[in-house]
Amino acid sequence: MLVVSHSLLRALDYAGVFVFAVSGALAGGRKRLDLFGVFVVAVVTGIGGGTLRDLLLGRLPVFWVREPEYLAVVAAATAATVLFTRLKLPKENRLLTADALGLALFSVSGAQIAETVTDAKVVVVLMGAMTAAAGGMLRDVLCGDVPMILRGRELYATAAAAGAAAYVGLSAAGAPRPLAAGAGLVTTLVLRLLSLRHGFGLPAYELPGERGGGGT
Repeated sequence: MLVVSHSLLRALDYAGVFVFAVSGALAGGRKRLDLFGVFVVAVVTGIGGGTLRDLLLGRLPVFWVREPEYLAVVAAATAATVLFTRLKLPKENRLLTADALGLALFSVSGAQIAETVTDAKVVVVLMGAMTAAAGGMLRDVLCGDVPMILRGRELYATAAAAGAAAYVGLSAAGAPRPLAAGAGLVTTLVLRLLSLRHGFGLPAYELPGERGGGGT
């Protein structure tokens, strides 16, 4: 198993939780939830993916039970979002941008945490993608929206998996861990933002005689 810089891992994880919690708080605000409801959505968005990752990897108790300061990060992100939106109404695309950044951060931090448990690179990549995509999916379900992972033909979980794979591949090739992490983050973020801007993604699978599609 690889030894990951503790400070780098913690920084990425805190940043991912904060940004995803912001996207959750914005989503709750758009649904006109009360402050407690906004906080609940922010919590689920910020720590949902990591919770599922820890359960599957057997890292018990899950990370935020061992280190409740993660809940403080979510609370700070929620308060900052509420205060900021009181001063300035966010643009319509602010949620998508926050979500894309959270996706990028978690794709790498999730992979870094997984590689402290297993040497199986495919598992590390999958855990990175799951950590990144699950929180946003839970947020959308709670808010009564179609999860982003199922919207249109845009890249979402695929972008996260690509970023995690870039990190794992560069690390295996001997690249410095911060460089590999940065490359993985940029890979996910660029793919997601380009997909949002230009609407490209994986080809849809359609049964003969039926129409429809989805993307990941």
